[in-house]
Order: sequence, then C-alpha cells, then structure tokens
Amino acid sequence: MSKEKILVVDDEQDLVKLVRYHLEKDGYKVITAYNGEDALFLARKERPELVILDLMLPGIDGLEVCKKLKADPELANIAIVMLTAKGEEVDITLGLKLGADDYVTKPFSPKELVARVQAVLRRSKSTSTTKDYIKIDTLTIDLYKHEVTIKNEPIQLTLTEFKLLHQLASKPGRVFTRDQLLDAVSRSETFVIDRTVDVHIASLRKKLKAYANRIVTIRGIGYKFKE
Repeated sequence: MSKEKILVVDDEQDLVKLVRYHLEKDGYKVITAYNGEDALFLARKERPELVILDLMLPGIDGLEVCKKLKADPELANIAIVMLTAKGEEVDITLGLKLGADDYVTKPFSPKELVARVQAVLRRSKSTSTTKDYIKIDTLTIDLYKHEVTIKNEPIQLTLTEFKLLHQLASKPGRVFTRDQLLDAVSRSETFVIDRTVDVHIASLRKKLKAYANRIVTIRGIGYKFKE
C-alpha cells in the first residue's frame, strides 16, 4: 500500500535532500520546494497530505504560506509540520494559531521528524471529526453527557475544565496555544483570560490524579495531551 504524499519546503537544499531521503526510505512519496511561491503552487497542483514547512523562507515566508493554505477551502485539510530555529516561540505560537499541526526545532534528527510526521498523519485521519466519546485506558470523556470517569468513577469537573480536557484529549500529541484553548472554552459561560488557563489546567491535573502527567506543558507556547 502506497503511503501519503509529502511536500518538503526549505531553502537549505542539503537539508531538503536529507529529509527527502529519510521520508522516501519510510515509503512516503516526496515533492520539494525551496521557497514559498513554489510551495503554494505545488500544494495546489499535487495536493499532498502533509507539508513540512520551514518558517524562514525567501519571498513568502512559512507563516504566510501556512496562512494561505489554511485560508483555501480546498487546501485547508493539508497537515502542516513547521521547521523552526531555537528561540522562535513567538513564530511557533503564531504558526499553531494559523492552523499548523506540529513543529520541530532545528537542529533535529531525521528519525524524530519522521516520527512527528507519522504522528500528525495518524491524528489527521483519526480526528477529522469531533470526538463525542473518548476512552484512554480507564479514563473516559463523554461529550454528550458532559461526564468524565476514571475506572467508572465520576470526576467532578467545572465546565471550563471539561472543555479544556476534551479539547486536549481529542487530539493527543497536538500542541495547543493558550489562545486556542481560550477559544475552545469561550462558548462556556465562564469568562477566562489568558493566564487563568494555567490555573484551570493546574486544577484539572489535580482532579485527574494518575492521568495528570498526560497534560504536558510546552514552555512559552501552551499544552498538549500526551499520546
């Protein structure tokens, strides 16, 4: 069975060759671009399942490419893994807000990148629709009943805590910025501001007990639910 098509976008040609080699070794079909304009052209022409996108590109930069892809209804479902330099937390946060699925910080090992690609593609297949019922070992989250149980014992959560948990657990492994988590709970009656997300997460962790370590803090960016 043929694997998915991946577009690799970076202006460092040696890096592109290295990434291409390891992805093709793993069975993926790979196409490449070295600037933002070509990336957008190939995305429209080839319709890859995933784009590995460097943020620092000549011409149209990676953030603008991400924005344009997500704004196009025909391309919005393409998964995006950003390549960033260390210390670019602001760009990472903005990229995630624009719709990128994950990021890898340079320098990285090719094995790490391939593993991230596999995880993102797996998530994009399994979470294309909202999950109404989530079961992780003995933890269950029922969206319809607004109920969380551990070993069939109900866990008392506030509405905000429930919405935060559901948002994180519905896409395990994906990093959510604080703003994205705020958006997820904004439909609740509770008024939540940026830093109080941290307070709600702290309270949620206490109530989840053995599952508390599944909610991982991504320094300077936000949180994810560990796969």
